[in-house]
Formats: sequence, C-alpha cells, structure tokens
Amino acid sequence: MLRSLICTFALVAATDAAAQSWPSRQIQLVVPYAPGGVVDFIGRTLGQRLAQQLGQPVVIDNRPGAGGMIGIEYTARSTADGHTIVLMDPAVVINPVLQEKPLYDLFKDLATVAVIGHSPLVLTVNPQLPARDVAELVQYAKANPGKLNFASAGIGTTPHMAGELLKIRAGIDMTHVPYKGSGPAMADLAAGQVQVGFSSITGALPFIKDARLRALATSGAKRSPALPDLPTFIEAGYADIEVDLWLGVFAPINTPTAVLRRLNAEINGALGDASVAAAFAKVGVEPHAASAEEGARFVRAEHDKWAQVVTRARLRAK
Repeated sequence: MLRSLICTFALVAATDAAAQSWPSRQIQLVVPYAPGGVVDFIGRTLGQRLAQQLGQPVVIDNRPGAGGMIGIEYTARSTADGHTIVLMDPAVVINPVLQEKPLYDLFKDLATVAVIGHSPLVLTVNPQLPARDVAELVQYAKANPGKLNFASAGIGTTPHMAGELLKIRAGIDMTHVPYKGSGPAMADLAAGQVQVGFSSITGALPFIKDARLRALATSGAKRSPALPDLPTFIEAGYADIEVDLWLGVFAPINTPTAVLRRLNAEINGALGDASVAAAFAKVGVEPHAASAEEGARFVRAEHDKWAQVVTRARLRAK
C-alpha cells in the first residue's frame, strides 16, 4: 500500500514538473494545408500570440497532402511532449469515416487540446439559376432531378459534406463536382460551369459582393456578422442542417494530461486577446475558448454526425 502511494505521488510530481517545464524548446504547430488559406492564417495568428505568452518560438510547419492526413499523421507519430501540435478543420473527423485506409485513428492517435473557433459555410448559386432562397432551390431541384451540379473544395471537405447533408435532408438529387480548393470551385460556379456550391464565407464573399454569385443561406446556428441579412438554414426551415467549419488543436495521444491542460489554458488566453479576435474576424472565424474536455466531446459529436452522412450517402472512398 505504501509503495503504491509513493509511486502515485511520484507520478503526479513528475507530471506536474513536465507541465511546469513545458515548453522547454520551440513548439512546432503543424498546418496540414498549403500556406495562404484560412487554416494557415489562423495558425500563424495563434502561433504568434502563443510565442509571446510562452517565451518560446512557435514555428508553423505546413505539411499539405491527402486532405490533411499527411500533417495529422506526422503529428500523431511525433513525441508526445506538447512540443508538436496540429491545427485542423473538420476534415480531421471526416477522413477516418470517409477513407477506407486513413493514415491515423482519430481517438487512438490524437488528443483534443482545444476547439478554438467556429465559422459557418454559405450556400451560393449561379445568378442564372431561378432560385432566390433555399425553398426555391429545393423546388427547382425536385422539378429537375439530376440536372444540378454542386461544387466543393474537394472530396471529404466540409463544403462537400454540407452538400451531401442538404441532399439528404431536402430529399434532392445533385451531382458533386470536387475541385482542388475553394478558389477554382467559386470561379467555375460564377462562370456557370456548375450551378450550386458551398464555401467558407471568406472564399465566397468577393463573388457575393459583386453579384457574380447569389447567396441563399449560411449554415451556422445564428446569422453571420459578415452576411447579417442572410438567413440560416434553420431560419429557412431546415433545423437539422447546421454545418460548422470549426478549427481545433490536437496533440499526440500520450501527451501528459498536465501538459494538455497547460496548452489549453495558454490557447484560451491567446483567444481572449483583442488583436487575435480581430484577426480571426477578418476571415470569418469566431474565437471559442473552452476546456479540452468540452472540445473532446464536440469532436466526438462531429465525428458521429459525419459518419452518419457518409454512410447514408454511400461516400466511403477507396
């Protein structure tokens, strides 16, 4: 009994010491996409603030490829000491349920550090399509089955999943046309090569502002400050269509709990900084400070939601 207590106290002391000594060197913040996108921008904004708080450099390591799986796998296989973390969007939960041979196991390889921000998608159509709201789009799709194509930033991306969710909930038929990024997707949508598309608000806003695209709805629980006059799907009568382009920070699974808590606290501190909030707002992301446990519950719920969509839509990739 005494030996057991001594071992327990020793373990607690070692864990606390690890948290107090962290970080002992630079932190590697992996971004599984190429430079220039929203995830990269948010990563650099967060990294800069964390470096100021911690007194250690935070190096952004762009490792794009395979829908984000290259960077995620690299992080999962890294030393679990809190010095290598990854920033990822919902593809982190979509890949494991979509891909036949994913490069990581979401729950066996990764620990949720924090869900740091939320941003809705926007549904847009080519202005030539006779649909000025969601109801008219659904009506047109049902009257013209198989004639609509919807664009996304790629297979397994959140815009792709949002389109599949709309098809299921509204009972309509549209053909998915994947692109290599939201830029080409929005360009072809504006040119009339496809008729419908989901996108981040940042990717679609320039096209909406100059009337090259018509926006029908946003996918959040509330209206977006960037498009305050545009209704949500919930307001349009689809309470079960809520799609969040969230961002989360993850660490290797065996990272000490005390280090994860310290990471979470430092990230939450950064999110409370006014300059960070202002930078996030520029790309339509609302900061979200919460515990690692709350983040883990959210990630599990997102995984389960998209697993159901993948199954119902028969999307599993090979």
